[in-house]
Amino acid sequence: MTQGTPDIEALIELMARLPGLGPRSARRAVLHLIKKRTVQLLPLAEALHKVGTTARECARCGNIGTGDLCDICTDPRRANGEICVVEDVADLWAMERSGVFKGRYHVLGGTLSALDAVGPEELRIPRLLDRIAEENVSEVILALGATIDGQTTAHYIADQLPEVRVTSLAQGVPVGGELDYLDDGTISAALKARKSF
Repeated sequence: MTQGTPDIEALIELMARLPGLGPRSARRAVLHLIKKRTVQLLPLAEALHKVGTTARECARCGNIGTGDLCDICTDPRRANGEICVVEDVADLWAMERSGVFKGRYHVLGGTLSALDAVGPEELRIPRLLDRIAEENVSEVILALGATIDGQTTAHYIADQLPEVRVTSLAQGVPVGGELDYLDDGTISAALKARKSF
């Protein structure tokens, strides 16, 4: 139990819900922010408010941006016929950090899972298939995790696209690994060494 005011306690409880933070880490973070009020707490509060009111999901790919379409989808240089399919936005951002991929993305919002009753309709798979039919797509790169659900999803998508070149990430991605936890060099090597699926 901490000794703060109800407002401070509420902030600690909210911070403790964030991934990677528990009650102790949240308490330390809040105390640090309070001590650095003008240079960290107030700018953080302002940034949180701004993002909270402007951030939205891209209507085309599922990335996070501030308009109906994200910056990647509106960049004409990215319309090169390649779509990289990822599980979630964190994976898209990991791919972007590598600086290697210059096409567009499609965020599925998860993977197929019979145990969790997640089928193609619960994900953005139908929207992906529509995009491939609408856009001039020459290659679909499946950059999904090397998990059972990730590979099941990759096989399902590949089976739906007999007329399109489908590739997947190659060496560098460990079995059971998730893109968000890989370093830039590993992602870069995996993307350059992709193979037919």
